[in-house]
Amino acid sequence: LRAMLGDGVRFDEPMRRHTTLKIGGPADALAEPRSPAETSALARWCAARRIPITVVGGGSNLLVRDGGVRGVVLGTGRLRGIEHAPPQAIRVEAGVSTGKVLSLALRHELGGIEFLGGVPGSVGGGMIMNAGTYLGEFKDVTSWVESVRLGDGELVRRANAACGFRYRHSDLPPTEVVVAAELALRPRPRAEIEAEVKALRKRRAEREPKKVASNGSTFKNPPNDFAGRLIEAAGCKGWREGDAVCSPVHANWLVNTGRATAAQLAALIERVRAEVLRVHGLAL
Repeated sequence: LRAMLGDGVRFDEPMRRHTTLKIGGPADALAEPRSPAETSALARWCAARRIPITVVGGGSNLLVRDGGVRGVVLGTGRLRGIEHAPPQAIRVEAGVSTGKVLSLALRHELGGIEFLGGVPGSVGGGMIMNAGTYLGEFKDVTSWVESVRLGDGELVRRANAACGFRYRHSDLPPTEVVVAAELALRPRPRAEIEAEVKALRKRRAEREPKKVASNGSTFKNPPNDFAGRLIEAAGCKGWREGDAVCSPVHANWLVNTGRATAAQLAALIERVRAEVLRVHGLAL
């Protein structure tokens, strides 16, 4: 691994350093390839030795257990390629932050991804879970997605229709790692983009906890309702397990206020889910 990736691999690496929750035990090896080609080589190397690969993106929407992860954890943080593809597209690798994509679109006065003003994390993870806000989601702007098959290192390209995008989910296989995508955008004046993004960020800032480690919202919204409303109505705000807390600011944010463990957060998640089920008859 060292010969293949150089300083792109670290051993016994605490995953709490690589998750937005600041939770997670050690990965046997954290490998971060620098290109789709290097990702393919890593996949082939691991497959030949029957070493399991666990894919992580930017570490948001991820709870790593306290015992860590055996085998190779494949991080996409060094897949950082991004370019404007005239006239109205952006080609981007999986490790690029959503904020950087939005900045490039703004520079070229391209609209359609204003929703990224409220979405943390990286493009690869965003594709896997079809991340978005009330302004839109990745399925609205994705032309194609490229991924590497972990079994044999082959590069696969899928058009939007083949990705199975739906609310906070996709059919992109867990046996592959997303490495790149193309976003199809539309011309829009910079001032309009900036105004919409500013309004979204302001709305989120007013409603969301600050200065705590989190994954953002923990539970999916059920049809025609909001998880936060259900949790608050069930009286769960402020509940805690150690340093894992159901935020008093936004009930759907289960946050790490200090040194929470994965076990504590998982226990809190189950307590909240059970209480919402008891009070409302609905399983989040």
